[in-house]
Amino acid sequence: MSEKKRNKFTAQFKAKVALEAIRGDKTTNEIGQEFGVPPSQVGLWKREILENAPGIFETKRGPKPVDSSPDPEKLYTEIGRLKVQLDWLKKKSGLTCEAAEKLDRRR
Repeated sequence: MSEKKRNKFTAQFKAKVALEAIRGDKTTNEIGQEFGVPPSQVGLWKREILENAPGIFETKRGPKPVDSSPDPEKLYTEIGRLKVQLDWLKKKSGLTCEAAEKLDRRR
């Protein structure tokens, strides 16, 4: 017994058939016979296009994707700047780590 080979249709072909069904000039049976696909398949492709149509227009002008990999050079520069700022604040406050520890012990 030979197995029937399954048809694989391209996205372009499916769109062509579905758009023909959306136009409504012919019945799904006529479209199915014309393109050699079952009428139920024509209906499925038509429904799929109608359900996904709004998504086609939403994605064109959405926010641009953010680059999730930060530049290491910028990060090292920021770390260095913050470290210098922290050291300067420690000197200005007049407290050293040892003095701060003594204050904590007295409490």
